Amino acid sequence: MKTTLFFFFISLLSLALEAQNKTDASLFLRIDSLYVDKIQDASGDLYKKIGHHGPAIENEWMALRLYFNNKACAIDVYNKQQPGLELKEAKWYPSEQEQRNGYGADYYKAGSSVGLGGIRLWDGEKIIPLAPVSMRTVKVRKEKCYSQMEMLSEDIPYKGNKVDILVRVTSYTGIREMKVEAFALCNGPIQFVTGINYHKGQKIKQSDHYIISWGYHPEDVAAEKIKVGAAIHIDPSTYPEKIDDGTQFIFISKPTKYLSHWVTSTIEKDKTMGHLKAFEAYVKQIAQNK
Repeated sequence: MKTTLFFFFISLLSLALEAQNKTDASLFLRIDSLYVDKIQDASGDLYKKIGHHGPAIENEWMALRLYFNNKACAIDVYNKQQPGLELKEAKWYPSEQEQRNGYGADYYKAGSSVGLGGIRLWDGEKIIPLAPVSMRTVKVRKEKCYSQMEMLSEDIPYKGNKVDILVRVTSYTGIREMKVEAFALCNGPIQFVTGINYHKGQKIKQSDHYIISWGYHPEDVAAEKIKVGAAIHIDPSTYPEKIDDGTQFIFISKPTKYLSHWVTSTIEKDKTMGHLKAFEAYVKQIAQNK
C-alpha cells in the first residue's frame, strides 16, 4: 500500500512539473507541418523546407531559432508582447492581425551576423562559418522544466582539418535568459566566435561581462516597428579578444573544446522590461549573480 501511494504521489509530482513547464520546442517540415524531434541532411541547407527555417525553442518572454543553412548557428529572436507560449500557434510568423491581437513577432534582424549569441569559428585571421558540411543534424526536445535544441555540423573545414561542432541552446522554466553552449567534437581545441549584432541608431551598453543593444531593427516581417533590447552575458576570461566590425561585437575565444554563455531579449511593449533603464538594471543584476 505504501509503495502504491509513493508511486501515486510521484506521478502527481511529475504531472505538476509538466504543467508548470513554461518552455517549448518546435521543429517541422513545411511540406506536411508534422512536428518531429530530428531532421538531418547532407547538404546542410534545408532553409526553405523547414518551418521557421530551422529548430526553435521558447520561454515565456522570447523564442530563439537556429538557421538550417550556411548561416548555421546564427541565432535569431522572436519577442513577445505578453508572457506565454505561442510558438506552436504563431509558427514564428503570426499574421498582422494576430500581432495586433497580442502575438509577438520577429522584430530582431540577424542578417548575416552571428545574431544574438550565435556560434562560428576563428582561424586566427577571420571568421569561419559552420559550413560546408558532410551532414547537418538538428534535434529538439521538451523535458519537465526545460526545452532544448541542438545543431550538429559535421566535417567543417578548419585549419587544414575537419571538425564537428555541436551547438545547444536551452530554455528553462521561469528564467528569462537562455543558455548557449558549443562543443568541439575533435581531437584538439579550437577557437570559437560568438557575439551580438547591432544596427544604426541603437544604444549600446557594455561592461566586461555583458553587452546590451537597444533600439529599432530594420523593418522585416513585423507589423510595426518596436524597440528591441538584447543582451549577451560572457565570461571575459574565456575571450581574450573583442572586435567591433561596425555591425556586431565579436568575441574570440581561447583555444578550447567547450564554451557557454547566456542571452536574453525584450521589447518596449514588455510591461516589466520595456525600458532601457529597467533592462540594463536587470542585465547588471544577472551579471553579478553569474
